[in-house]
Amino acid sequence: MPIEATMSAVEMDEEKARASTWFSELRDRVVAAIEELEEKLGGSGAPGRFERRETRRSAPGGGDAGGGLMSVMRGGRVFEKVGVNVSTVHGELGERARAAMAARKEIPGMSEDPRFWASGISLVAHMVNPHAPAVHLNTRMFWTPHGWWFGGGADLNPALPRDEDTEHFHKVLKEACDAHGPDIHPRFKEWADRYFHIPHRGRARGVGGIFYDDLNTGDWEADFAFTRDVGAALLPAFAPIVERRHPEPWDEADRDAQLVHRGLYAEYNLVYDRGTKFGLETGHDPDAVLMSLPPLAKWA
Repeated sequence: MPIEATMSAVEMDEEKARASTWFSELRDRVVAAIEELEEKLGGSGAPGRFERRETRRSAPGGGDAGGGLMSVMRGGRVFEKVGVNVSTVHGELGERARAAMAARKEIPGMSEDPRFWASGISLVAHMVNPHAPAVHLNTRMFWTPHGWWFGGGADLNPALPRDEDTEHFHKVLKEACDAHGPDIHPRFKEWADRYFHIPHRGRARGVGGIFYDDLNTGDWEADFAFTRDVGAALLPAFAPIVERRHPEPWDEADRDAQLVHRGLYAEYNLVYDRGTKFGLETGHDPDAVLMSLPPLAKWA
């Protein structure tokens, strides 16, 4: 896909602002929906609520390097832990940071001009009921003086997979992709199967979803519209599964299976996930970067 810049600096600043605003709007929408599910499904007792705090990126030499908002619910009645983070950061990328975030061997032009700007949203939910799957969403926009692109995706991570849930999740994501072309979902679904794979275990971390990176078709509006639709698909893809599975009874064997599966999730995010590596290498708040880790997990 092309990576060269196709608009003026003023136009690009306007588009950056639009993208950053959208990620914050999606955060607000998702946080409200999760708190509503806590109220609706949680039964007796106080529902979980998000704790919010600002995050900052530490730039070499000091100075403003951007930041974001970290929103985490812990110990909910439906969501054992769920985090929804947004950030907008900027600065210069060192070699290790470029290696951590890039699917390609080298970002064009970064050796000569290492400036970057990035904004995005990241969500990970770990559920109380082992029958309710964990879920992940990330969408982002990345810019350098040499071009821009979008990336992200979503995947479902059940400890106790159900065909009905898997089919529903993929169906909603497919509908979001199909609105932008019939070839998109097959490509991005296959990409997710490759990306969310744990090589040292020889298995996937879940039942897949979609994943894409380096998305620059030359039409910023079209790529932004696609990225918005991917983000907006998360709630209709996931919320009905939560409503269906949370009321189901479970026992200690189910909980044990959930904790073991969470171990796989932790392994993947700490060893392979490019977003984790990029966040840590670029000096972002480590608690925000590691928000995706489950509250409890176990290994054999």
